[in-house]
Amino acid sequence: MGRAYVRYQSGRMFENAFMEAASKLHPAVPFFLYIPLTLGLLVWGLSGGRTTVGRALLFIPLGLLTWVLMEYCIHRFFFHWEGKGRLTQRVHEIAHGYHHKYPDDAQRLVMPLIVTVPLSSLIGGALWWVGRPAEMLPYFVGIVWGYVTYDTLHWATHHRTPRTAWGRALRAHHMAHHFATPDRNFGISNRWMDKLMGSGAPRRKAVRPPAPAHPSTPPRSPQGPAAAGR
Repeated sequence: MGRAYVRYQSGRMFENAFMEAASKLHPAVPFFLYIPLTLGLLVWGLSGGRTTVGRALLFIPLGLLTWVLMEYCIHRFFFHWEGKGRLTQRVHEIAHGYHHKYPDDAQRLVMPLIVTVPLSSLIGGALWWVGRPAEMLPYFVGIVWGYVTYDTLHWATHHRTPRTAWGRALRAHHMAHHFATPDRNFGISNRWMDKLMGSGAPRRKAVRPPAPAHPSTPPRSPQGPAAAGR
């Protein structure tokens, strides 16, 4: 299944000027906003005895793994769900369809704050409501760090040339999703979730070009004693 796309261009998503502006974001904003905030939250929790270093070492990685699962599920089951009505198709276009149509628009490669601020507040509030800050505080920090890693890697796969074998493999994985198999390869910050879920695109076999045709070799002159006696 293929999708129409336009390279090295951008388009308009909303007629409303405010919504159009709010849908764009510099790719560095998530890092410089959420990393200091979560570091401050973690220091506040540790210094006030609300959590411990041991719990942080356990629950931050659990939060990172939770984000990996969220990333995969959101991308596969929400971003790529189009529905059948005009409303659901419009939601799909805003959430992800635009990105597939204009994959090189650098201002729409990370989630805008109009989405992430309410969503992170909702998740953080729900975890605080659980009433176990010693575990939930570092768990929330891990989820946010996972999200920032995802956004950073997504931008880099589109706009930076990878220098490592891992980076090249990750970029090839995501570019195949965009330009060859948009119904496969849903992992963005990783490839192992697609292997685990069986949604990875099969590797293309390298096709070796046919050997060029050579002119027939003329018969060689007879050699040896018999020829010498002629």
